[in-house]
Amino acid sequence: MTDGIMSKAATMEIPINSNGDTGNLSEDVSLEQDLQQVMVSGPNLNETSIVSGGYGGTTEGIIPTGSLKGPAIRYNPSYLGNRLINQPTEGSGVHPSHSKPPAVGEETARGIAVEKFDFVKKWGINTYKCTKQLISEKFGRGSRTVDLELETQIELLHDTKRKYENILQLARALTNHFYNMVQTQRALGDAFADLSQKSPELQEEFGYNAETQKLLCKNGETLLGAVNFFVSSINTLVNKTMEDTLMTVKLYETARLEFDAYRTDLEELNMGPRDAVTLTRIDTAQQLFQIHKEKYERLRGDVAIKLKFLEENKVKVMHKQLLLFHNAISAYFAGNQQQLEQTLKQFSIKLKNPGSDKPSWLEEQ
Repeated sequence: MTDGIMSKAATMEIPINSNGDTGNLSEDVSLEQDLQQVMVSGPNLNETSIVSGGYGGTTEGIIPTGSLKGPAIRYNPSYLGNRLINQPTEGSGVHPSHSKPPAVGEETARGIAVEKFDFVKKWGINTYKCTKQLISEKFGRGSRTVDLELETQIELLHDTKRKYENILQLARALTNHFYNMVQTQRALGDAFADLSQKSPELQEEFGYNAETQKLLCKNGETLLGAVNFFVSSINTLVNKTMEDTLMTVKLYETARLEFDAYRTDLEELNMGPRDAVTLTRIDTAQQLFQIHKEKYERLRGDVAIKLKFLEENKVKVMHKQLLLFHNAISAYFAGNQQQLEQTLKQFSIKLKNPGSDKPSWLEEQ
């Protein structure tokens, strides 16, 4: 009987696919059972009589190894590895479905997706409430929180910024026109100097006109340095200092709109029925209202402080720049070269040295 089972196990053909795996799971189970039966009732390999002369002193049912053309069963490491992973350890009490560890990447991706969904959900609700509040205010049906003193200061800042932008535009235009005039004076002085050398009969007349134009050109460059410093300071005040304060004002106005939106939402819930569901919604609305109230009050304080410092800085900067502009213009048109140079020293303005490789002040605009 054992010889027949051994012969069956050795000659049994098992279909193998291209990956070396068996084609049918039921055939794997059948083969496994046959092999286990052979191992139980098969010969003891420790017996020398079996190893040397065969089982029970006979060779019946034993197939010589030289007659086999190839292995009937191919060893597949991946198949065996998968079966070992899926099989629980004996006595461990672990279910096969729990033996595979969860994928860490999938858990992370799922957490990120949930976080993004919550963010979009909150953003959508907040946008809806703010849009509803804004439309209500535009049509006069909704109430808005107003700080009259702060609103007046903000409106004054907008008006001041528009007027300073106009001064900045005019000062730049003056600088460009004056620069063109100085260049024309330089060219005219060179032309007079050339004719002074080539016209002996008018050498003296061409000569002092050339000197006059060169002096005017030098004073003009000094004045341009002062005006350029004035333009640069006004530009910093308008487009950096004032703009920074207005950015805080925009944040404050957004916080005010959100505060009124959640305040209106809480008021509407308080006027409704007081069942269990509504009480839960009121509690949530109260918490959100408190959060936006604190944000609104914090930004209102920030705006008030920035407006105060901006006003002090504006007065300080403009006092210096207006004095510079007045003294430089007066000294130039009075022909007082010494006073013009003294004005630049007073405000620590350095002109570009002749022949310097650095770009001129006009090129830097």
